[in-house]
Amino acid sequence: MMSNLRVRADEFLSQKRIAVAGVSRTEQDSANIIYKKLRDTGYQVFAINPNAEEVEGDPCYPTIGSIPDGIENVVIVTTPEVTDSVVRDCADAGVKRVWMHRSLGNSVSDDAVEFCRQHGIQVLDGGCPMMFCEPVDFGHKCLRTVMGWAGRLPK
Repeated sequence: MMSNLRVRADEFLSQKRIAVAGVSRTEQDSANIIYKKLRDTGYQVFAINPNAEEVEGDPCYPTIGSIPDGIENVVIVTTPEVTDSVVRDCADAGVKRVWMHRSLGNSVSDDAVEFCRQHGIQVLDGGCPMMFCEPVDFGHKCLRTVMGWAGRLPK
């Protein structure tokens, strides 16, 4: 199971333009931590929050479709209810890959996973990009191991 997840995670992270939906003006939110990690390791990242114009000192976009030149990869770090609407926005914008964050918080919605599959969007339904984005910190290595043992990582 881990090898398939590893391949899918590596494929997702091989794309250097990634949007993060669910960032906030609160710096310690999971979405912001993921956003900063991706930005600081060389990704071109786009913050998505309809209620903010700037996050982490960068422009913030209200929707996936409002990102200049489009986007193919989105990390979703919202409530499952909001995830349902984000994946619809992703489909409208031509997104090819979605990663629904599930670690200490949960963004996964079964309806959103099914919607992605029906609309040709590859979906990682759980885990965290920080478990795979190099360099992986000790805490995320441990979390990946524990979640793997507990069967809580995507298949």
